[in-house]
Formats: sequence, C-alpha cells, structure tokens
Amino acid sequence: MKIAYVTTYDVQHPNSWQTYHGGNYGASHFIAKILTNQNIFIDYLGPLQKTFPWLTRSKWLFYYHLFKKDYYSWAEPIVCHNYANQVAKKLAHLDSDIVISPEGAIPTAYLECQQPIVLWIDTTLAELINFFPHMSNLCQETKDNIYKMEKAALQKCKLLIVTSEWAVETVVKTYGINRSKIQVIPRGANIEIKPERTLTDITELVKSRGKKVCKLIYSGVNWQRKGGDIALNVAKQLNKTGLETELTVIGCQPVSEEPLPSFVKTLGYINKYQPDGLSRMCKLIGDSHFLILPTRADTNPHVLVEANAFGVPCLTTKIAGIPTVIKDDINGKTFAVDGSVEDYCNYILKYFTHYHEYERLAISSFNEYLYCLNWEVGGRKAKQLLLEIL
Repeated sequence: MKIAYVTTYDVQHPNSWQTYHGGNYGASHFIAKILTNQNIFIDYLGPLQKTFPWLTRSKWLFYYHLFKKDYYSWAEPIVCHNYANQVAKKLAHLDSDIVISPEGAIPTAYLECQQPIVLWIDTTLAELINFFPHMSNLCQETKDNIYKMEKAALQKCKLLIVTSEWAVETVVKTYGINRSKIQVIPRGANIEIKPERTLTDITELVKSRGKKVCKLIYSGVNWQRKGGDIALNVAKQLNKTGLETELTVIGCQPVSEEPLPSFVKTLGYINKYQPDGLSRMCKLIGDSHFLILPTRADTNPHVLVEANAFGVPCLTTKIAGIPTVIKDDINGKTFAVDGSVEDYCNYILKYFTHYHEYERLAISSFNEYLYCLNWEVGGRKAKQLLLEIL
C-alpha cells in the first residue's frame, strides 16, 4: 500500500514546526511514523508553496485595522485551490493508492484525484470557532470560508478519522456527514516512548513516588485556558489540609496576585523534541502522582496520554473529546468545567488515604495507555480501515 501524505508544512522535520505549530503538527509526524511501522510506504507531498501573499496580506490589514477582526489566509478559497493544484500535480507523478491529510480540509478541499481521500484530524475547524482564543475573533469572511472549505472536504473524503466521540457528534451535527464514514482513533503521546517499558518497570516507578508528599504536575502553555489557577489552588488547599503537596509547572509562567508558594516549582518551556528536554520531561512526569489539567477549552490534549504512559493518572475536565481518553477511576478523573477546588482535593485525598488504591489506579492508567491510547494500536486500526477502502 502506498500513501500520499499531504501537509502544507514539512512533517518530517519537527524543527520546522515545533516552536509555533503545536500538538496537532506533532501528531501528523507520529501518524506518518506509525503508518510506516505498519509497512505502508509514504510519499510526503509537503511542504506546499504558500501563494497570493499580496491578497491575503491586504485582507489581513483590512480586517485588523478597520474592524479589529482576525482574518486567516489558510482558509482563503484561492489559496486552498492552489494547494489542491499543487497536490494534484505531485500525485500525477506517483502511483499512490490513497491520499491522507492529517491537516484536514486545507490542502484537500478542492483536490480532484482518482485516489480515495482520507482526513485524519482531531476535530473540525468549525468546532474551534469561539472555543479557542485564537478562533474567537474571526471576521465573517474567514468563518464562511472555513465552513465551505470543510464541507467540500468532508463530502469528498472516503473516510474521516477523528479522535473522540464528541468529534463524531459535532461533525454529524454541523455538516450532516454520514456516520458510516467516520471512525474514532484516539491519538498517542507526542513524545518518543521507549517500547521496552513493561508493567514491571511502571510498578517500580509507581512505588518509587512514595506517599508522604503528593506530587502534582501541570503542563500547559496557557495558564488561564488550561486551568493553571485551579491547579495552584488545589495544591494550596491540600497543603492546608495537612497533605504535603508539590506542584510542578511546565510550559508557562503562573499568573498569581500573590508571590508563589515555595511548594510551586516553575520550569518554563521544555523542548521535548530535543533529547535532553525529552529525558527531563519523562523524569518529571514519571515522578509525579497526578497530572492536573483543569482545562477550560481543549479538544484532546496529548499530555494526558503522555502521563498515562508513565502510570500517572490525570485530573482534568469533562469537556470536548477528553472523556474519550480519560475514564473515571480507570486512568484518572474528569471534573465539571466549573468544578470546585474541593472536588479535586477530595479525590486526591481519597486515594492518598487508601494509598494501595492509588497504586492500583496508576497501574490501571498505564494499562489504558498500553492497550488503548498508543500510536501502535491506532496504526493497526488505521491500516485495517485503509485496506477496507481499497
């Protein structure tokens, strides 16, 4: 089987996108890798050339200065048509069986080709409008362009792979797409996990954490959106109740009206795509009892799976696609978005009071990663779906 893998960026070299593109671009890298591991040959059709800067720059200036609104060039029809033309020209020189776009509609909405098209995404762009901050001040033209582009791509594709049941429901509701061509494959970790890690290794790691100090880890680049304030208050409250607690913050600088307590360790951004950064990140996660991410707006954060890979249960929110990944008392707990600090504290205290139950939860978290939430499991399912298409 030969796959034409379509991205506007260079997915083979993380250094070209890791600093500004975020988790979904890392996912594109790992999707390609696990397909290769399934003995599927991949032709990389990215990067694509960006075109019409004079037009898109003019529109951006127009909306920004006149209306204080955001305009995105990647949703401009003439840009998407050009991307499709570039892909079609490259396909003409290949004998690919299937076209896969982990970038969704952007490069394939207007693509005409003989091969079946597969979109492998987290969720649709339409669902992010007014959900994520960077999608909350769009001009009407960009909103309309996104809808038209995605509708064209979704109607054209043979298979749509998404990461959660929530994404399935939203696609059906927004675009009226037939459920029969939508499949759910949760994504794995956005870090390289050593394949030789065993249940024995994780059991020893869990026991090494000890039960005298509760170690919480928070990982997120946006303190407010990811609920960093709640994580901080949970750590404060646990210390007040008598459970000595540490909070390690990765990815951002905490925002607090008061000086940060001594039990808060702020480490800033750690580049997990560099060997030293990856090693440090793995050590920090593995030493923690819980990952706490009371996020207010997210679709399916990779860090949850990364924590489970080290036998670390996750405390997060019941929002968007997260409940597909985190199941209560199996690999963590999802709380209401407006859940109280006490809810988090009571859950943690329950497991620390009966610490053998915490150890069971931690091992269960690793097993959930091992059997359900890793790229190899997803790769095997994806290969079967692709074979069915052919």
